Amino acid sequence: MSKTSPRMIIVPLIVACALFMQIFDGSVISTALPAMAQSLKTDPLHINLAITSYLFSLAVFIPLSGWIADRYGARTAFRASILIFTLSSAACGIAQTLPQLVMARIVRGMGGAAMLPIGRLILLKTIPKAQLVNAIIYLSIPVMLGPVLGPPVGGYIVTYSTWRWIFFINLPIGLLGIVLVSLFIDNIREERMDPLDKRGFLLMAAALAGLVASFETVGRDLLPGPIIAALFTGGLFCFGLYLWHARRRTAPIVDLGLFRFPSFRAAMGGGSLFRIGIGALPFLLPMMLQIGFGLSPLSSGMLTLASAVGALLVRLVAARIIRRLGFRRMMIANALISAAFIIACGPFRPDTSHKMILAVLLAGGFFQSLQFVALNTFAFADVPDALMSRATTLFCMLQQLFLSLGVATGALLLNLTLGARHETGLSAHDFWPAFLGVGIISALSVFFFLRLAPDAGAEMSGHKIDPREPLQDL
Repeated sequence: MSKTSPRMIIVPLIVACALFMQIFDGSVISTALPAMAQSLKTDPLHINLAITSYLFSLAVFIPLSGWIADRYGARTAFRASILIFTLSSAACGIAQTLPQLVMARIVRGMGGAAMLPIGRLILLKTIPKAQLVNAIIYLSIPVMLGPVLGPPVGGYIVTYSTWRWIFFINLPIGLLGIVLVSLFIDNIREERMDPLDKRGFLLMAAALAGLVASFETVGRDLLPGPIIAALFTGGLFCFGLYLWHARRRTAPIVDLGLFRFPSFRAAMGGGSLFRIGIGALPFLLPMMLQIGFGLSPLSSGMLTLASAVGALLVRLVAARIIRRLGFRRMMIANALISAAFIIACGPFRPDTSHKMILAVLLAGGFFQSLQFVALNTFAFADVPDALMSRATTLFCMLQQLFLSLGVATGALLLNLTLGARHETGLSAHDFWPAFLGVGIISALSVFFFLRLAPDAGAEMSGHKIDPREPLQDL
């Protein structure tokens, strides 16, 4: 494939736009919840089911995505997932009661669960490894843009129109995506198919549902403590049963044997810790700016837009940075820099200059997005082509799990701070322990990268290693 082939640009853009539609939804709806509760004539506390039902569905169906792509072909599965997501968006927009909205969101989660793993699989099987860094840049930007663009856009829609447009705006995007997928994406599929591991799917779905539910509710006073503990314990128990089951299957639905590949092991181990910090930011920052500083949702959203600008700037230089430093050096240095910018949010106070806040968020968004580009590419450096669908399934499953854990960690640290002060209301001074805690957790990801060889992933990065360079040199 030529380096200038239009497909090398078109395919990543198609996948990135579909993923942005999904990730944007998760952040934009939170702003509209009060208006939705009033319109549907339901308790504002109950309307949160619109979010949790989607997350449950997403967690339950992600493990199926790899098998579906192998069985029916990547183009067919990706197109179907966009269609399900688009039609269920329309159903959300016309819902007249909370049960109708919840059912539509569950169906939406089924479509969303397949979009990210299958979209990633399409890139990995379409783009040559030497060009994959540039392709993954498009895939990483929506992860950074969605959470920061969602609140201000949602606030604007709710203020000047109706919350239903939050869902209707997906209709033209989804229809265009279906057309472009049909025209430009090949129907990649595996010739030899293993039977569906139904028992493994049920066990893993139960494990993920329990863990995600406990992570999403801890520290938010949404459920009693014993119920949260029961969900977490039940999730761990089902995961233990899955491990016992998977050892007896030749083709388990979630293949944990992929951790034998050094690149996948390092990217998933270090990346999971890194995502805890990144997952906490969209929760901690708006809460600090609005509750701690007294800013309006729109003003808060405009400040956090700086992170999105930083993420966009990565597109210009990420490939050159990775080629110059190599994956190992870049991920070690950048993990520490990114963690430092997370921690730097802690000292913000109501009288802190907005220019200073914008500068920290802009730089933080740049370095955090750069780390995502590296992790999302490097994870698959050693994975054989035949195992790519299983690898993308496991990658996306853990990504979703640890982003949720990041929110839970931030909420828990805030609650511990309040408990230590014997207070019930948050102030501007209560947030620094949470930012410090999740920043330190993100920084710990470097220990997974230190064990890598200096030339790890060189085929993807294009980095040339001096054979005289010592292994321990950074």
